[in-house]
Amino acid sequence: MKPPTPKPIRQVVTVFLEHQGKILLVRRSQRVGSYQGRWSGISGYLEDPTPLAQALREIQEETGLKGADVTLLKSGPPLSVDDPDSPVLWKVHPFLFLVEHPETIRLNWENTRLCWVALSALSDYSTVPALAQVYPL
Repeated sequence: MKPPTPKPIRQVVTVFLEHQGKILLVRRSQRVGSYQGRWSGISGYLEDPTPLAQALREIQEETGLKGADVTLLKSGPPLSVDDPDSPVLWKVHPFLFLVEHPETIRLNWENTRLCWVALSALSDYSTVPALAQVYPL
C-alpha cells in the first residue's frame, strides 16, 4: 500500500487588529474561495516578498486602513494548520497590529460583517480552523 500523498502547502497571512483590548473578527463572504461564512482575522495568500508586506497589503485591501493607520505589535512564528476538510496544508504567518481609529474601517467584498471581541470569546464564533491557536501570543 502506498502512503498517502502529502497535501500541498499554501502560505497565508492572518492579521489580528486590536483596539482597546479587543480583536477584530470579520465574517468571510460567499465570494471568497474558502471558509465562506466563517469568522476570521484579516487574511490572504502570501504573494508579496515578505509576510509583513503581505499583511500590510491585506489590511489595506480588506479594511481600507493604510500602514500609517496601524502599528505592528507582534508577529508570531508560522504555524501549520491541517484542516481535514481542506485539500491543502495551511502555513499561517500571524500578525497583531494596533488600530487607533476603528471607525474608519471599510470592509471590501471579501467580508460581510465585523465585530470586536475579547480573545477569550473566540470559541463563541464559528471561525476558520485553528484561529485561536494562530493568535501571536
